[in-house]
Amino acid sequence: MINLDDAFSRFDDVWAPRIVARLNDYDVRIARCEGDHTWHVHDETDEFFLVLEGRFTINLRSGPVVLGPGDVHVVPRGVEHFPQAEPGTRILMFEPAGTLNTGSGPSDAAHITTTAGVDLT
Repeated sequence: MINLDDAFSRFDDVWAPRIVARLNDYDVRIARCEGDHTWHVHDETDEFFLVLEGRFTINLRSGPVVLGPGDVHVVPRGVEHFPQAEPGTRILMFEPAGTLNTGSGPSDAAHITTTAGVDLT
């Protein structure tokens, strides 16, 4: 069993997802978000977002998608997006294992996703 509040208490950095579980070939990731991320695209996979706390905006070239607690949105593969978040925002994501948080291109915002200090065995 993994408690998300406990997992969030183990890190403070933003835009640096942590793995809290694995499901088949997918990582279940959590992240603290605040301010601007970066424009990026995932060429090989859709990206699932669930807002747990705060306000999370996914800017698309066609316009923004604004999410609050309990809201879910899927960014289809190949769609460029630019996440932004109010202070204190927490999200949960499903992504194939090994997916960079900045998608297909290199970026200074890229993070190697690690576990949130939980035992995934």
